[in-house]
Amino acid sequence: MTDAPKRQMKLGVFANPTGNHVASWRHPDAQADAGVNFAHYAEIAQSAERAKFDMIFLSDNICVREAKMEALSRSAQYVANFEPLTLLSALSVVTSRIGLVATASTSYNEPYHVARKFASLDHLSQGRAGWNLVTSALGAEAPNFGRETHFDHRERYLRAHEFATIVTGLWDSWDDDAFVRDKESGRFFTPDALHTLNHKGEFFSVKGPLNVARTPQGWPVIVQAGGSEDMMAVAAEFAEVIFCAPLTFEAARTFYDKIKGHAASRSRSADTMKILPGLAPIVGRTDAEAAEKVRHLESLTHPVVALEILSTILGGIDFSGYDIDAPFPDDLPATTNASQYVYASAQELARSENLTLREVALRMAGARGKNVVTGTPKQIADMMEEWFEGGAADGFNILPSHFPGGLNDFVEMVVPELQRRGLFRTEYEGTTLRENLGLARPGNRYVEQLTPIAV
Repeated sequence: MTDAPKRQMKLGVFANPTGNHVASWRHPDAQADAGVNFAHYAEIAQSAERAKFDMIFLSDNICVREAKMEALSRSAQYVANFEPLTLLSALSVVTSRIGLVATASTSYNEPYHVARKFASLDHLSQGRAGWNLVTSALGAEAPNFGRETHFDHRERYLRAHEFATIVTGLWDSWDDDAFVRDKESGRFFTPDALHTLNHKGEFFSVKGPLNVARTPQGWPVIVQAGGSEDMMAVAAEFAEVIFCAPLTFEAARTFYDKIKGHAASRSRSADTMKILPGLAPIVGRTDAEAAEKVRHLESLTHPVVALEILSTILGGIDFSGYDIDAPFPDDLPATTNASQYVYASAQELARSENLTLREVALRMAGARGKNVVTGTPKQIADMMEEWFEGGAADGFNILPSHFPGGLNDFVEMVVPELQRRGLFRTEYEGTTLRENLGLARPGNRYVEQLTPIAV
């Protein structure tokens, strides 16, 4: 009897245009026009694919984010860049194995549009599409869609649950073998293989069926990001990959156990959901080299930008009345309309390390609230192994500080160390994103209902 294969990490790369450090666009090696430079994205995707990453991930917002102009005019993130589905469709042509995941908000999209676009991407890429199912956090999006105010937190997630129910239902509109395309008989598809959704709910009314055939993966992989209780309720039913942002091992393990417990409450096994905390590595061949890279990036970060980014990720808190070099304030509002999980993580970080407001701003704004780890390849691999083996992660969503250099550092120095330890693949397991993540292909609900039970 052969031994079972060793469990291995899953890795994504967060492809924020110039990089994930707030000052990345100012780095001498960065592509300053990355947001509208296809060759730049192609290079990133192909580098990650050569390293056998599971997926490339594109975040999104559907507005120019609101900020004081002095800060906004000094920032490159979430200002002007490609629409992600269009970009991933183009990237599908210049890659062959890496997964292609993009954000599409349930707040300011229609379910039919999202179902159709991601099904199309799955066909174009031959089974490599993933949908990051999120609710919009930026209030500035509302006026772009005929609303004066943003949906409140609870309503956003009620809509999201119904939205996902519709999208997955539309993806089952056709049986896998519906399209016979028989030229001799003149039959293009089997009539009984077409299913109409006829959804009528609290927020949406969608008849269907979807005018795209069932996809190579059955459904594109469903990803979610965040950590609020409302998000977990949606994730427990739909999410197959979770992007999260714990800043400590203890917080990561607590979140891991909690979200897997939510999935178990829906009779899902732990293996049907992969938890990938965000990790912003700054790699040096020596400690001194890594520290110098951090120092250089922080030297490029204007304090106005750092505070503005911190304000944004904490839901618009106004820091203008606070001393930037005093301890991080403990009298901030108890709740915000932004990510409650990120808000709690910032407070925990400040308390655990006794940080000033400036230090928290530089730390969190640098990678926008994600976990920054600095060191040699061995040190970073040690940290990743501890989280992976210690029940805090199934892998990581890597946030390089800048592109292409930050990704190249990780690919050239950390990935070989992970492979040497047997913690990461040396070849892809399959051709689809589901196969590489170890996720089952979902059956069609209509076929399962109509199949006679053997007696």
